[in-house]
Amino acid sequence: MVIPAMLENAAKKQSHGFQPGQSGNPRGKPPGTRNKALVELDRLGAEGAQAVLRAVLTAAQNGDISAAALVLKRCWPEAKGRSVRLVLPPVTTAADTITATAAVVAAVADGNLSPEEGQAVAGVIDAHRRAIETNELAVRLEALEQAAGRR
Repeated sequence: MVIPAMLENAAKKQSHGFQPGQSGNPRGKPPGTRNKALVELDRLGAEGAQAVLRAVLTAAQNGDISAAALVLKRCWPEAKGRSVRLVLPPVTTAADTITATAAVVAAVADGNLSPEEGQAVAGVIDAHRRAIETNELAVRLEALEQAAGRR
């Protein structure tokens, strides 16, 4: 039967110093150790990178729009966002988020903010609202627990 043979093999391995829950290499891999396959891929990529770059640049100069787009994306990455100035009312309660969100809607409507920027600012306001509500719930829970403890 196969199972007793497997158990016997496992017992032999444990008798040679392997203990359950104990690593065979207690120090582990040294920091910075890289997978051998990735090291080899990096070496191959470094060797061919110049030739590939030259081929893409030549194709772009000869009118290949895909190659030109690839080169331009690497030279000038897409803008991720910009800093915006927006005067918002103070938000100290969850109810205050209504007036703050109204200010964002007005800024988008006036063209001072793009719809994407307005959405990002509204997301920050909503995160602040959730933080306020979480804090309010914690305070209320603490008060209930103290009241229940006094009884």
